[in-house]
Amino acid sequence: MPGIPSEESPSSPRPVPRIEELRQKLSAAERATGLACECGAPLDLGIAAIDAILGGGLGGGALHEIAAVRESEILAVTGFALGLTARFANRSRRSDMPGRISQGTAVLWIGEDFLLQENGAPYGPGLEQAGIAPEHLITVAATRTRDVLWAMEEALRCRFVGVVIGETAARGLDQVAMRRLSLAAAAGDTLGLLLRAAGDDSPCAVATRWIVGAAPSFAPSSSERCCGIGPPRLALRLTRNRRGRPGAWIVEWNSVEQRFELATHSEPLARAAFDRPYRAAVA
Repeated sequence: MPGIPSEESPSSPRPVPRIEELRQKLSAAERATGLACECGAPLDLGIAAIDAILGGGLGGGALHEIAAVRESEILAVTGFALGLTARFANRSRRSDMPGRISQGTAVLWIGEDFLLQENGAPYGPGLEQAGIAPEHLITVAATRTRDVLWAMEEALRCRFVGVVIGETAARGLDQVAMRRLSLAAAAGDTLGLLLRAAGDDSPCAVATRWIVGAAPSFAPSSSERCCGIGPPRLALRLTRNRRGRPGAWIVEWNSVEQRFELATHSEPLARAAFDRPYRAAVA
């Protein structure tokens, strides 16, 4: 009847929500620029809950940013980056001849020279304990931040490099340079990790952005009244994820399996005091 709106027929297309429309436009723009290229197999963290949110793991041909909660916890960022590198090294070792640097298995660590002096260079025996062959790691010292970014871009395009780690203390980074790094990672099918002493919320071309800090580490002891030092723990916060939603977890490093695990041990609580008067104990 005229003046009465008719019901939509089942065959008529339903209106697309505004947020979904924006996602489709963003996805199309990333495909046009090459930033959404899924070149290689994703690098899984070994934790199903995190890998599912990441769409199977960290994008192999992409740039990922890892920032510290504060400057004093930059070593937690280093530990997370080395753990990811160890995962990559173990995957490459299963597919290549052991003890040989083959195509895409070398790891390049590029950092500002004063950072390498302050934080220290990677330690050979520690790398072997983590599952990284020291002869596969190449360390490069640069004077300025722009030199670090230039060296990263060149290395990300090299087919003999599998992981490129860049370390910088700069607060603000050129967004054009970051986009060039993302395009280089996609072109070279290389995993890029950018380590920063402090993160920010500015828009960036990275596939994921992580905020990492140290977490208390406890392990049950033989004594009922105390706990010992357990495996290293990290507090991870995923603030940007091109493939899905963000999240937060506490993980610990399993040095035997050489992979991350969700921290399931409860932190110790204060036990009941038995030397207090009865009235105070039951109050």
